[in-house]
Amino acid sequence: MNLAVMLADTTTTIAWVILLVSVLGWVIYGLGNLRSSKREIGAEIKLAANRKPYYDDERLEGEKIQRTQLIGLLCLAVTTIALPLYWILEPGRMVGAEKEFQHQFETWGTGLFSTTADGGYNCAGCHGGMKGGGGVASYAISDPKTGQVKQVNWKAPAINTVFYRYSEEEVRFILEYGRPFSPMSAWGLVGGGPMNEQQIQTVIEYVKSIEIPRDENGKLPDEKQQEIQAEAERLVKAGTYASLGEALFNLDLGSGNYSCARCHTKGWSYGEPEITGGGAFGPNLTGGSAVRQFPQRDEMIEFIKGGSELGKRYGQQGQGSGRMPAFGLVLTDEQIGAVIDYVRGL
Repeated sequence: MNLAVMLADTTTTIAWVILLVSVLGWVIYGLGNLRSSKREIGAEIKLAANRKPYYDDERLEGEKIQRTQLIGLLCLAVTTIALPLYWILEPGRMVGAEKEFQHQFETWGTGLFSTTADGGYNCAGCHGGMKGGGGVASYAISDPKTGQVKQVNWKAPAINTVFYRYSEEEVRFILEYGRPFSPMSAWGLVGGGPMNEQQIQTVIEYVKSIEIPRDENGKLPDEKQQEIQAEAERLVKAGTYASLGEALFNLDLGSGNYSCARCHTKGWSYGEPEITGGGAFGPNLTGGSAVRQFPQRDEMIEFIKGGSELGKRYGQQGQGSGRMPAFGLVLTDEQIGAVIDYVRGL
């Protein structure tokens, strides 16, 4: 890929040099021709081309014809070399052009993602700055029992791993229509927000550019997965949670990058968790519902690893909404297994 981009840049440079030389040559030719033509004013008959002596036959059929043939041969050589060279370098040029467009989209997305003070839509204000490492959003909730409205600090998720868990189409849907019952409002025109399709796409391209680099298998790097494991084990050792699965289910690492409780435990996002796994944005997992939905443990593992797909059936009676993220690229199989064992015991 880098070689293709380098070749594309080289090709563009050569093309500009040839263009400039050609334009300069025509300008010089034009000025010279204009200058010589002015001397002919008033003496057209004397200097007319058909009145001037030309080369004699010996020079015409010798030096002149040889020079003309040489020029023709050079033009043929340029053509036969340039056309295959263009064909060879065209893929690289296209890659370079695509890379340039990508960079331009990321630049535009940076402006939209930035805080309100910097002229953006304040994505950075909630999601932890321009690197999207997770932050806090002010949000008003009402108590269903008393009707009292209060302000809470909602833990906005880190988005530097969002494409580990969601497809680009799913991320676009979230941006356009928002997340109900959360500070994440609709940002697309189709959902009632201020951004058109192009702006949404540029924000997506920017979010891609800040993603945590993946390993050779496209997964979260080992050091990050080890960080998750170490934090979960620390919480179990401290007595905060009874098992590794429970710790991973509730883990708040990077503002809930990998937390199941964010969606499945009401109040978790603003520090007032209610029944663990009792349901919120996601369904209720208590009372053996997970076992009824997935009688086979392996089937549940595959679902957690791949997430739900819009309209696609899963488990016994499930139909995918596309809202359940895939965790196969951010958690190890052992970690997912531990979480599932915990959930199946709720």
